[in-house]
Amino acid sequence: MLDILKAILFGVVEGITEWLPISSTGHMILLNEFVTMNVSEEFWNMFLVVIQLGAILAVVLLFWSKIWPFDLKKKSGNLVKMDIMNLWGKILVACVPAGIVGVLFDDQLDALFYNYVCVSIALIVFGILFIIIETNNHGKKPKIKSLIDIDYKTAAIIGVFQLLAAIFPGTSRSGATILGALLIGVSRKVAAEFTFFLAIPVMAGASLLKILKFILSGVAISGLEVGILIVGMVVAFAVSVIVIKFLMDYIKRHNFKIFGWYRIVLGVLVLVYFAFFGA
Repeated sequence: MLDILKAILFGVVEGITEWLPISSTGHMILLNEFVTMNVSEEFWNMFLVVIQLGAILAVVLLFWSKIWPFDLKKKSGNLVKMDIMNLWGKILVACVPAGIVGVLFDDQLDALFYNYVCVSIALIVFGILFIIIETNNHGKKPKIKSLIDIDYKTAAIIGVFQLLAAIFPGTSRSGATILGALLIGVSRKVAAEFTFFLAIPVMAGASLLKILKFILSGVAISGLEVGILIVGMVVAFAVSVIVIKFLMDYIKRHNFKIFGWYRIVLGVLVLVYFAFFGA
């Protein structure tokens, strides 16, 4: 029962931090220092990624009309919504860099950069960048104000920023892509929405890869671990629905500076904590 309660806590943290540009990895590393579940290391590594599937379902639910490309109510004519199909083409283009690197170098990157120092530095550096870019953008009108205005070149540039998150834990996938989008003149609303849509193939692919590696490892999964995974995903889904709605409403009136300051404070706290209490 205690591990189930811990799974609920991890689901809450995942649902909040996956969509706000503050790094779910940084929070998970810090939370794991205080809340440790009685599971195998192989399951734990898989759980941290697969719990994101619950968060993905929140995006699918909230943005279904914007991402489902088929009009099944039509009895004749073109059943495919070409504007949405075109959007998916741009999403896939943006996912290519991170997808290639993730498949080829996932384990190596985790070994090199999945540590509190790298995560803290990424938190602080991208926090500073958020503050600088938002300050520079103050008073400027965005060039791209709708998803339709995103072309393949813009999508590719955003995909390069997403690659940074795939390489450096703590960068935050949503943080990196939103930052890149703002830098090239995309409005906050469109940047956030495009980031949410990018998460679907990226996080689904990463989850399937982790599940496959877990199965190939030959480690047996217990009934408790199955329950932990399901509970974590369900909670992450429910919290994600609330957080995504909050973020979309928040950015109508505010910029991302507060998240930049939060990242800097969190990065410093992580460095201080591990410096005094050890890694």
